[in-house]
Amino acid sequence: MPTQNPAFDPVVEPPEPSQSAAAAAATAAAATAAPTPAAFPTATSPTSRTSTASSPSATRRLLPSLAVTSLVLFATYSGLIAVLLPNQVQDIDPANKVGNLAIVTTVSFVFTLFAQPIVGAFSDRTRSRLGRRAPWMIIGAAVGAVFLAGLGSLSSIVWITVFWVIIQVALNALQGPLSAITPDRFPRSRRGVASAMVGVGTMAGGTIGVLVAGQLAANVGVGYTVFGAAVLVLTLAFVLLNRDFSSKDAVHPPFSSKQFLSGFWINPRTNPDFAWAFAARFLFILGYFVTFGYQLFILTDYIGMSIGQANSTIGLLSLASLVTTVVSISLAGWLSDKLGRRKVFIYAASALMVVGLSIPLIAPNVTGMLVMSAVNGFGFGLYMACDTALMTEVLPGGGTAAAKDLGILNIATNIPQALSPTIAAVLIGAAGGYPALFIFGMVAVALAALVLIPIKSVR
Repeated sequence: MPTQNPAFDPVVEPPEPSQSAAAAAATAAAATAAPTPAAFPTATSPTSRTSTASSPSATRRLLPSLAVTSLVLFATYSGLIAVLLPNQVQDIDPANKVGNLAIVTTVSFVFTLFAQPIVGAFSDRTRSRLGRRAPWMIIGAAVGAVFLAGLGSLSSIVWITVFWVIIQVALNALQGPLSAITPDRFPRSRRGVASAMVGVGTMAGGTIGVLVAGQLAANVGVGYTVFGAAVLVLTLAFVLLNRDFSSKDAVHPPFSSKQFLSGFWINPRTNPDFAWAFAARFLFILGYFVTFGYQLFILTDYIGMSIGQANSTIGLLSLASLVTTVVSISLAGWLSDKLGRRKVFIYAASALMVVGLSIPLIAPNVTGMLVMSAVNGFGFGLYMACDTALMTEVLPGGGTAAAKDLGILNIATNIPQALSPTIAAVLIGAAGGYPALFIFGMVAVALAALVLIPIKSVR
């Protein structure tokens, strides 16, 4: 945690005397709650704000800002994970590229598992002239940019792993507070549109990131630096253009490490919809990334292309998915808000993903991969348009600790992304090769649709 100063002071206060278990639980919930207007007695808070507002209402520029910032962040994720990191690992040891990539990503998973909820919990309690979210976003972007600039010069798997861990933690420190801006500033009736804008940015970023990384794959050092600089510049622009209320004078319950840690456990018995939503996202993301993270090696080892051809073709796959994604995500976000329904779109997304993942099994060639990308793009667009909105509607306490709770939900994104290379390595080596990846993905996304059924608070 950064050193405290007047501009940035995560409140750390002495704990109160011992409490009963029930009182401790209540205090733990309050300790991570977003402050009420009384906690923000500043001149920047307009009198027209509602009684529960702790951030300004969304302005016209917030939606495009969310889209562009998400685009750059996820362009960085996809460019690094799908192209630059695999190329760097292959250049060091081509014979052991699959295992080494699994080592790098799995170790980073261990260290980044709780990065978002921990940063989110501190974000919920942060005192800053910039508000609660902005300081963590800036710190995450800056640290990520610095270490990305140095990653390309490394030739040791050990040091690549160390740098990758720091980079992943830093980018998660940016992503967690960024995710909380949707419930912070948008009413429930507009979260489908907000989710769609984030989804458009995410999917467009995935495509652009792969295309840019493919062009820079011959010099991974330049590629890493370009992505790091872009993340830092866009994060600073976001913070300046979408200023939050000052939280400098925010009042929080006394800090207790025991209560702070207990806040990360959300009982599935008392919050079943939250638990089912977590499981659904985990399975869907796992099914998607178990193949996405190995696209380069699928093209070389399953389709039979050279590494140069694969680096060019992987961009075409992303373009094929982008067109269908933009169409589906734009329609689904608007229609989801209009109908007041989220789950039906995710059911449809899962069905389309099952169809898409089956295509390379039937047509193991470039055409099959392109068709798969187009179908999966449409399905993933439906998912992205409604998933974030659904998640904000199952948060405990109505989202009073949004950054922390969305951070916990984002573990369901981080774990499958981190585990997918390890699972893929096992499937490729011991369970029938690359076809097993597609079969595994189909099963996972089908299960994701099934575990949404018990959710009662969202239609």
